[in-house]
Amino acid sequence: MKTATATTPTPTRMAEDLGHHGDAELRDVGIRHDFAVNVRVAEPPRWLRDRLAAGLETLAAYPDARAATEAVAERHSRSPDEVLLTSGAAEAFVLLARVLRPRHALVVHPQFTEPEAALRAAGHHVDRHLLTGDFTLDPAAVPAEADLVMLGNPTNPTSVLHPKSAVASLRGPGRTIVVDEAFMDAVPGETETLADHPDLTGVVVIRSLTKTWGLAGLRVGYILGPAPLISALRNAQPLWSVSSLALIAARAGCEPYALAEAEALAKQCDQDREHLLARLAELPDVTVPAPSRAPFVLVRTPNAAELRARLRAEGIAVRRGDTFPGLGPDWLRVAVRDRTATDLLVDRWQQLAATVRWDAG
Repeated sequence: MKTATATTPTPTRMAEDLGHHGDAELRDVGIRHDFAVNVRVAEPPRWLRDRLAAGLETLAAYPDARAATEAVAERHSRSPDEVLLTSGAAEAFVLLARVLRPRHALVVHPQFTEPEAALRAAGHHVDRHLLTGDFTLDPAAVPAEADLVMLGNPTNPTSVLHPKSAVASLRGPGRTIVVDEAFMDAVPGETETLADHPDLTGVVVIRSLTKTWGLAGLRVGYILGPAPLISALRNAQPLWSVSSLALIAARAGCEPYALAEAEALAKQCDQDREHLLARLAELPDVTVPAPSRAPFVLVRTPNAAELRARLRAEGIAVRRGDTFPGLGPDWLRVAVRDRTATDLLVDRWQQLAATVRWDAG
């Protein structure tokens, strides 16, 4: 499918709610089946919970990030001075927005809204480069004057995995590219990551442990980038920003058995996503425009808002898509779950879709 792109200035008033995230879909009603939040497991694995429980004995001391920083650096074959642990990816975006001084900031959409929200909160003017069609990136279409380009890979919510060669080709003199790789460890082999690139000049990579290990409440992520920029970000970061338990989780997530388990989970995710795609193909008026590679799938369907509301009333949550720039009311994002959960969702979707079409007609 041909991809169209457009670059648009950010309007004064935003039609989208940049602060809306999947967890909002779980509030206020009795949600029993969550297909809205992209955390991939219901709770951390036992080995990680045991490590965290043992870490409770250390809480009287202030956090010391050195060991965790070295572990992350070794995991990606980097120097420790190219690594900054953060209180989740969200803090990473805020720090970058406060430290960087772009003349022409550009966010590639549709994508996670926090990068743009952080830039705007820091007083930056932000332009948008909108991908359409199958949402694949054409580096040549990105305006040359942009000296800061932010994008996700694989991208939330489109589920597109861009070739690392295409992402790396965005680099240029005086330009910084920020790549949100929060879901890269859900890709077997992490084939398109820039985290291990030998030269991070002009490149910043943001990673998260939240999604794979069920740690949304602990807040743990990290930034990889050139040493001078990492130093500036560290100086801007509040003291002891990353808790001792988060640092324990970061170290544990870099150990060989954890990396092997993450790889196994990524392969299982591929299988579960294929089952979801096959079941979605059974539904009338549902299209999946993008080649999905992440632990969620973006779908387009008429009357999506009404369908989402009816699913929600039955305790089934899916993520609305119209809060992502470049999408509209006919879009939904569906998290990949195991086959039993997927079958429950699609079977009920099929039944409700018929009533929604009847009412609309």
